[in-house]
Amino acid sequence: MARHTGLPVKVVRHWSDVGIVAPVCRTAGGYRRYGTAGVARLHMARTLRDLGMGLGEIRVALDRGDGLSEMAAAHAEALEVQIRRLRTHQAVLRTVTRRTTHEGLALMTRTAHMPPDERRKLIHDFLTDTLGDLDVPHFREGLRAAGSDLPEDPTDEQVEAWLELGELVAGEELRPAMRRIAEYAARHGQGEQDPAAATEMRALADTWTTRAREAIRAGVAADSPAADPIVAGIVAAWLPSHANTGPAVTADGAEARKLLREQLTAAAEPAVERFWQLLCVLGGRPTPAGIAEEGQWLTTALRANPAPGARNARLEALYTDDTDPWPGGVLGAFTRVQDTVGTLVRATTPDQFGLPTPCADWTLRDLLDHLVWENLIWGGLAQGTPPTDGHTKDHLGDNHIAAFTTAAATARDAFRQPGMLDRSFGPAPGRRVVEQLLVELLVHGWDLATALGRGRDLEADIARAALPVVREIYGDLPRTEGGSLAPAQPAAERAPALDQVAAFLGRRIPH
Repeated sequence: MARHTGLPVKVVRHWSDVGIVAPVCRTAGGYRRYGTAGVARLHMARTLRDLGMGLGEIRVALDRGDGLSEMAAAHAEALEVQIRRLRTHQAVLRTVTRRTTHEGLALMTRTAHMPPDERRKLIHDFLTDTLGDLDVPHFREGLRAAGSDLPEDPTDEQVEAWLELGELVAGEELRPAMRRIAEYAARHGQGEQDPAAATEMRALADTWTTRAREAIRAGVAADSPAADPIVAGIVAAWLPSHANTGPAVTADGAEARKLLREQLTAAAEPAVERFWQLLCVLGGRPTPAGIAEEGQWLTTALRANPAPGARNARLEALYTDDTDPWPGGVLGAFTRVQDTVGTLVRATTPDQFGLPTPCADWTLRDLLDHLVWENLIWGGLAQGTPPTDGHTKDHLGDNHIAAFTTAAATARDAFRQPGMLDRSFGPAPGRRVVEQLLVELLVHGWDLATALGRGRDLEADIARAALPVVREIYGDLPRTEGGSLAPAQPAAERAPALDQVAAFLGRRIPH
């Protein structure tokens, strides 16, 4: 019997004892014997046991042939409940791999098993407490409506969305961000939009996000003069729209850009954007694409270019100063820094490419690739043939030393052309082009030395000369998410000059 069914002998005996199968007779020696019906009954019993049924349930189902379908249906329903519970546990554990604090785990465990009514109440109470007595009925009702259709039986994706939403609601970022948007809506009396105005606003949003996204992909820094014409195009589309709430604002200028920046700052709240996206997932609605990155780029561009031509005029004023503060002259200082960085590049091995660097989100390989690109872009500009293949291309290849050496030689040869330092590159003289690459290599050389664990005090006399230069050039740039520079970091008064330069440009100084 055991050989026929694949069950251990002890299991056959036990199931026979509890009535799952009965012997047809016994041998003279007392051994139980079974017929073909017993074999079929044990096969069925084993199948039901593998599905999780208890022996009592199995015996009843087999004894009542017509009750098997009812028993299977009831058990299937019980399994479904268990599967949903296990999926919820799985979602909690997946989320813990991204958020590992004990507080976060405790919060997710509490919120994971909330019934639908309790989930709706959590959202309702959060909105009531956040919005308070603000006179924003359409804003309030829109949020409440979005949170009223939480699913009774969530999918795996909705369970994970609910866990994240619970954390977001309990955190410190969402509440003040939501309050700021509501206060802005209350100040400007934003009510329900008519369909035509809503269509116009969607088209305007598509326009500015598309242009900002294209600028980001093209590597246009938001805080550079190159962003100014992009801002001008967006302002031109915004001026005749319903979004322009300034009745006297009819042309691009400081007032128009200030008003647009205020609107974007009020609307570009990443935590609120994520809140809306999660509600869409929970409500089974299409999730709108995020525009936080584009919003950060445009608000930064508006800050750096507060009026048409403002940033360019600021730089032109700097370019008129023809003094050369660099030891040995700007070209000599550049050559020394480039050689020093080249030594660090040659000391780097491919097995170190994955190391982190002081540049946020950059590995050591990313940093090396950027060093090559900087030489290519500024050297190409000096030759009148800047690269057009984009800053996102891999410029390192299989040999990082050869890539840097070739790019460095290109830049050096270009800068040594007769008359290069006095030639005009737009409003800037050639010496400022050399100076730009000098500063880039000096600071990223500090990044490279730090990542490799080497001495950071590179070219101390040049670093001392660089400190007032970078303060003058970059001192008025916005230190925002969409900008080129992180907020300045503290550095000891007697720290090496290059540490002070790096700290001013947003690097944290290792102890």
